[in-house]
Amino acid sequence: MSDALDASPYDALLLLSFGGPEGPDDVVPFLENVTRGRGIPKERLKEVGQHYFLFGGVSPINDQNRALLDALRKDFAEHGLDLPVYWGNRNWAPYLTDTLRELVQDGHRSVLVLATSAYASYSGCRQYRENLAESLAVLASEGLAVPRVDKLRHYFNHPGFVRPMIDGVLESLAGLPDDVREGAHLAFTTHSIPTAAADTSGRVEDHGDGGAYVAEHLDVARTIAGAVREETGVDHPWQLVYQSRSGSPHTPWLEPDICDHLEERHAAGAPAVVMVPIGFVSDHMEVLYDLDTEAEAKAADLGLPVRRSATVGADPRFAAAVRDLVLERAAKEGGHDVAPCVLGALGASHDLCPVGCCPSRAPKPAAAGADSPYA
Repeated sequence: MSDALDASPYDALLLLSFGGPEGPDDVVPFLENVTRGRGIPKERLKEVGQHYFLFGGVSPINDQNRALLDALRKDFAEHGLDLPVYWGNRNWAPYLTDTLRELVQDGHRSVLVLATSAYASYSGCRQYRENLAESLAVLASEGLAVPRVDKLRHYFNHPGFVRPMIDGVLESLAGLPDDVREGAHLAFTTHSIPTAAADTSGRVEDHGDGGAYVAEHLDVARTIAGAVREETGVDHPWQLVYQSRSGSPHTPWLEPDICDHLEERHAAGAPAVVMVPIGFVSDHMEVLYDLDTEAEAKAADLGLPVRRSATVGADPRFAAAVRDLVLERAAKEGGHDVAPCVLGALGASHDLCPVGCCPSRAPKPAAAGADSPYA
C-alpha cells in the first residue's frame, strides 16, 4: 500500500471529531450543543462543566486534533500523497457544516472521513454519520454541490493504532517500582455506553447478535496483553473496564467502572495497576479527568500504585495508518483487491455501514452507509 499514492476518486480527507471548549465562556454553550434536545437546565450544565473548569475551561481535544492534522499533512507530503486534509467538529468550532461548505467551495466533490473514534457504536459511528447527513442537507438547501462522503473503516485493530498503545503499556510498566512491576494488572479502559447500545452495535453478521463494541475492545486488549507478554516474558492479568458513564442511573450501562475495578484489584491483593485507555484516540477531557484525576485519586486513597499509559494521539505511526486506510479504500473503489492491515482475531471492519448498523432510538438519515441518502 505504501507505494500506491493515488487516492482517487477521493480529493480530500475530513478529520471529524467531537469538539471541546477553548475557554471558560465556551463551556456551557459547548455543553448545550452536546445535549441539545434533551431539555437539561443551564444550572445542571454548569455543574457538569466543573470538569472543564478544573482545567481552565479548556478541553485539550482541539489542540490534539490540530497536532493530528499537522501529523497527517506531514506524512502525506513526505510520501507524495496529494490529498488536502480538513477538520470539522460535531459540537464546537470548526463546525462540521462550515468545514463541508469550505470543502465544496474549494472544489472538492469526493471526501473521505476519518472520525476520531476507532470502534463501532452509535455515538462513535452512526451519530457522526447522522451529523454528516444533516450538514449535507444544509448544503443542499443552500444550493451548493453535495459532495460524495465516505467514512474510513473502523481502525481499532490497525497496527498503526495498536502498536503505539503496546509501547505505552511497556513504558508504564517500566515506570513502576521493581517490587510491584511483575505482578501489575492491566486495566483496559473505554467509554461506558448503555448495554442496549452495546448489544446492538456493529454488524450482526460479524458479531453474532451485535456486540461489536465490546468484542472489538476485547480483541484489542487481548492483542496488547499478548504483545506485552512476548516482550517482557510476563503474563500480566488484564480486564476490560469502563469509565465516563453519564445518563440516568436507572439505565444499565457497561461495567465495571474503573474506580470500582481499582477497589476490587486492591482488595484482591494486586500490587499495582496500569490503566490503558484503548477506547480513546487522544488525551482529551475524559482521559484527563476520569483517569488522571478521579481514578488516580482513588488509587492514592487505596495506596495502590498506578500508571496511566499513553493514548495514540499524533503518533507518526497513526498518521501512517491513516494514509494506509485512505489508499486501501481508494484501491477498493478502483476495483483492486486489497489485503487490509489488521492485528488480532476479528479482521477488518466493513467499509460501508449496513442498514440498521448501530441504530438509535429515533432513527435519522445517515451518510456514508448502505442506507445513505447521499451515497
